[in-house]
Parts: sequence; C-alpha cells; structure tokens
Amino acid sequence: MTVQGSIQADASAEAFARLAEENALLRASMGELRARLDEMEQASERDALTGLPNRPSFLRSLERTVSNANRHGTPAALLYIDVDGLDAINSGHGQVAGDAALIHVGKLLAGLIRGTDFAARVGGDEFAVILDHLDMDSAIETSERIGRFVADHPLDLGAGTLPVPVTIGLATIMRGDTSTDVLHRGEVTMHKAKAA
Repeated sequence: MTVQGSIQADASAEAFARLAEENALLRASMGELRARLDEMEQASERDALTGLPNRPSFLRSLERTVSNANRHGTPAALLYIDVDGLDAINSGHGQVAGDAALIHVGKLLAGLIRGTDFAARVGGDEFAVILDHLDMDSAIETSERIGRFVADHPLDLGAGTLPVPVTIGLATIMRGDTSTDVLHRGEVTMHKAKAA
C-alpha cells in the first residue's frame, strides 16, 4: 500500500469511527427524548396532586363507555363524588391538610374500584368513577359501599384524624346518552344528595 493509500485508509477509518460515535450519541439522545416524551404524555393524563387520571383523560374514558353502551347495550354507571367541606378543611387546618384530604380520597377510591372501572379527579374537590359493566342495583350498592368506606376511614393527620365526608351522585349510562348527558345527571344527583 502506498503512503497516499495508507493516509486515505486512515482518514476513512477515522471518519467512519467519528460517524459511528455520532450515530451512537444520536441514538442515546433519541432514547432520552422518547423517555421524556413518554413521561410528558403520562403527566398530561394524570392529576398532579392525586396521581389519578385527570379530567381530559376521564372524559375520553366516559366517551368510550357511553359509546359501548350505545353500541352494545353494555350496562354502566357514573359516580360523581364531591369532597364535602374542603374549604373548611383548608381554612381550619391549612392548604396542606386540604391537599392531603384530596390525596386520601383519591387513594381510597383507587383501592375500592375494580380493574375495569375508572376513577379520576375531575375538578378541585370533585372525583368521578366510571363503573363499567354494572347494572343499576349493583351501582347503587357500590356507591353506598364507597360512601361508607370513606366515612369510616378518616384522614390521619398524625396528631389526630380528620373526617373527609363525601357526597356521591349516581347516573346510569343508558342507550341514547351522550357523555354530556351522563355527566350532567351525575352532577345533578350529587347536588340533590348534598342538598338533602
């Protein structure tokens, strides 16, 4: 091999090594970007305080459930849950206690539902649970069980406990419903139960 050929071979090997190194760095950067994008997508689906799905995620799930009910007649229901007295908790015990109350209710709900159900935080002091493949009688029983369980499990503040009562509105999902219809009925029944 001539000196010129040897120089060209060395230059080609160096260029190839540099290219391989840049390719490896690019692949690593792409992997990091994918991981960050996955984290961002997951964060956009979750309530930052409770870790439950957020309102947009809930609305998509409700739309799917209503669509299945319309298409297949699948029984389902919505529980619309309001944390009673959150303002009083915030003013009497501080914002940290109010946040702890919401986290507490979120954990209780997540632990009480089946894998086919869907619990979400849909507003400041409001949660919703979609009970899929559940008839009216079973939905009523589930609503009462959740209400009793939350009432029987106050928030532990360390120096004492704090009751975190909830009011639950129930709306069955019927053929011909839209997600707006169901959500409205759930809110109305919750407000009626609160007024009673």
